[in-house]
Amino acid sequence: MTTPKYDHICSPTCSHGASPAEEKLIKEEFQVARRSFLRDAMVVGGGAVSAGALTGAMAPGKAFAQGASSAQPGSNMASHYYIPAAANTVLWGYFSKIAKPVVEVESGDYVTIETLTHHANDDAERMVQGDAGAESVFFWDKQRKGVNRRGAGPMDAKNGAGGGQGVHICTGPVRVKDAEPGDILEVRIIDVVPRPSGNPKYKGRAFGSNAAANWGFHYGDTLTEPRKREVVTIYEVDVTGERNWARAVYNFRWTPQTDPFGVVHPTIDYPGVPVDHRTISKNENVLKNIRVPVRPHFGTIGVAPAEADMVSSIPPSYTGGNIDNWRIGKGATMYFPVAAPGAMFTVGDPHASQGDSELCGTAIECSLTGTFQLILHKKASLPGTPLAELRYPLLETQDEWLLHGFSYANYLAELGPDAQNQIFKKSSVDLALRDAYHKMRHFLMTTQGLGEDEAISLMSIAVDFGITQVVDGNWGVHALVKKSIFPARN
Repeated sequence: MTTPKYDHICSPTCSHGASPAEEKLIKEEFQVARRSFLRDAMVVGGGAVSAGALTGAMAPGKAFAQGASSAQPGSNMASHYYIPAAANTVLWGYFSKIAKPVVEVESGDYVTIETLTHHANDDAERMVQGDAGAESVFFWDKQRKGVNRRGAGPMDAKNGAGGGQGVHICTGPVRVKDAEPGDILEVRIIDVVPRPSGNPKYKGRAFGSNAAANWGFHYGDTLTEPRKREVVTIYEVDVTGERNWARAVYNFRWTPQTDPFGVVHPTIDYPGVPVDHRTISKNENVLKNIRVPVRPHFGTIGVAPAEADMVSSIPPSYTGGNIDNWRIGKGATMYFPVAAPGAMFTVGDPHASQGDSELCGTAIECSLTGTFQLILHKKASLPGTPLAELRYPLLETQDEWLLHGFSYANYLAELGPDAQNQIFKKSSVDLALRDAYHKMRHFLMTTQGLGEDEAISLMSIAVDFGITQVVDGNWGVHALVKKSIFPARN
């Protein structure tokens, strides 16, 4: 093998791989499964999805036509699971090692997972209405919410249950059978597609929201008044495949919004607050004739940390999370150190496009569906392999390896009992760059056999360090090295 794909180091009895024909089938199947789920799901009591429809959709093989991917667990063939986004398949705003898994899979299995953007209620007509799964998640009337807890904060927080201490709608968790601390979970992203609007008025189109928000790097540093303003821009994405760019539809300045429970939100301080479009002024003459390249990816992806039972989805850490690297899309592979039994893989925060830094606070936040293959590398098999000492999230693309540095490599352990609050006061780009340097040095020395002086020289002349994001509490710098600079290995 070339060092890493880390192309899975199989034993003679492994059956994790899929032929190109099988992978093509898997990519096609989730389109059929999603249509079946949306057709069969029922809306009950203002947004609850039929349990029968959900159970059938998640069972391996039942949601798909029979084929190579429909084998039952334990049959020495990879199974394929489909997880729709619904009120009972998501964690809103947090990772959890103790949450009830949505499904348990075996190493090598495929999982197609629907993910919803937490900004869909910025324009519910385009991103929620007519979509049974989204309606079940975003449902909110005077009596109840479809998903009450939103964040890892207190349930009696003034702005809402969970306090918005974590904002991303994360589908899962998916438990990986036999995964234990010290193992490595390899996540191959087979395919990613935008979620079409469920409103017949917008058939064939998907939409996303970009919020220049109060947590953005730009906030307060603007030329025009009011300096501290929040502006939401709605973008349209084509789902037919005929164009690979997005266009702006309109923008509006955030005005105080009163949620169905009567709480006033003067700023964007709680996820999923429905925007009353009677209170805003739309500007439809924005970004005219500008085509934004679409590169769908998942901003939040990872496994559960060990340090707490419930961890905010906002700051990334050693187990992944809200990394916000636009390269985590179709064809990429992520490697995560397993910290909790079962790994508890979770994915969300879907983006249609984002630039390095995510400067204003968000990307084009757009619901997506992804197909993943999960491969477990057991601790006992790691010595002597490039994964032996991996203690951080590693991204591999066809041509590159990218390591993710953060202001604090493991802020939960480094900042004490109040880490989930303290991290927002302590981040800096220089700390993140220092961590990225340490990780790339480690990577080059352990996977390429370089001495420290060799690694340092190579980093200065052939490694690109970029700002991943400056808006997630624990700021990020990624280090990118091209595979082509290294000699081929058998």
